[in-house]
Amino acid sequence: MTIATGIAKQLRYKKELSFGVVATPNLPFAQSLRRVTSNLDLKKATYQSKEIRPDYQVANFRHGMRSVDGTISGELSVGTYKDFMATICRTAWTAAIASAALTTVTAAQTVGSGGTFTRSAGSWITDGFKTGDVVLWTGWLTTATGNNATNFYVTNLTPTVMSGFFLNGAAFSPKAAGDSVVVTQAGRKVAMAVSGQVNDSYTIEHWFSDIGQSEVFTGCRLNQMDVKLPATGFSTIDLNFMGKDMTPAQAAYFPTPMPVSNGGSLAAVNGALYLNGAQVGLITGMNIQAKAGMTSGEVVGQNTRPDIFMGAMEVSGQMTIYFQDNTIRDIFVNETEASAQCVFTTDNTPTANFIAFTMSRIKCGGASKDDGEKGLVMTVPYVALLDINGGPTSPNNNTTLTIQDSLA
Repeated sequence: MTIATGIAKQLRYKKELSFGVVATPNLPFAQSLRRVTSNLDLKKATYQSKEIRPDYQVANFRHGMRSVDGTISGELSVGTYKDFMATICRTAWTAAIASAALTTVTAAQTVGSGGTFTRSAGSWITDGFKTGDVVLWTGWLTTATGNNATNFYVTNLTPTVMSGFFLNGAAFSPKAAGDSVVVTQAGRKVAMAVSGQVNDSYTIEHWFSDIGQSEVFTGCRLNQMDVKLPATGFSTIDLNFMGKDMTPAQAAYFPTPMPVSNGGSLAAVNGALYLNGAQVGLITGMNIQAKAGMTSGEVVGQNTRPDIFMGAMEVSGQMTIYFQDNTIRDIFVNETEASAQCVFTTDNTPTANFIAFTMSRIKCGGASKDDGEKGLVMTVPYVALLDINGGPTSPNNNTTLTIQDSLA
């Protein structure tokens, strides 16, 4: 007798056209998904009789409403979880923007790989660029060719000055204006929607290929996304779902899914965290938690959830940082608003794939320190807030969380 093994279990998903109506198995094909674990499962409410009987026994036990709950966990990799990142933001990815060809941009070095691109006419903000963007330049000539085709991370932005550094640590090349240059956002971006929110649902299949068994979960809505960025090891992502029902079968429902993504996994050793535009070099960990506030209910005469309803979108998390000075502690003490942005790459090549997260308005809820014969670590929980002043005329988006993925 064959026993199912985790290595032979395959995870597949496809967005539904209507909540709880199983997605079609044909074109477009479902997507195979990389994972560490997936514990989606059918759950049932149960009812045991409370009758008081002369025989002192329990005579009845019934099943009630069916539902699906569980978490898909994986290593955070570029392009792999883009559908679910858009779902937690309740909108779609936006295409990259690019400037026109400009001859009025001066490149000036600041510190190390840091530098500024200053234009004497026009506006980076009007063009659509934002703090936290990863961009690529083309067109720099002679002594400044090193500025071309290298991921540049924007840490501060004004209408005329774009400040940041090259993600691979490359030296910045100063150059006077005159070259015809173009700057383009890398990959695509998605930001939590402030209007027109959509409520995606998915059909997700567990195909146990070694024993020929399928479990198809319908009406799966993403309730929470947790991104964990440790100081060592791979970054991880947990996706918690609430669903409607499960149907078993002896054949794969999605027989010809698209292959798993090949985007590289991310590790915090290749990355950077900025608070208020200044790099934090002593961070030992960070996580970002986005909640969808999903709720459900029960109705008479139906044994599955009638729907799963949207709630408020909330973003929170915590940072752990070596206690070095009062800068971050006093953000909490003085209830000062701050910005937080982080970016992580797959390697140190000039155009390495990456994922970046930007929260332009956070408040910290603590700054507790541990103790012992070691470097002291401060734990700083935070809540991200809607940037009510963000928008087309601001260096920040009018949102709580923005994500940029080079393979989205």
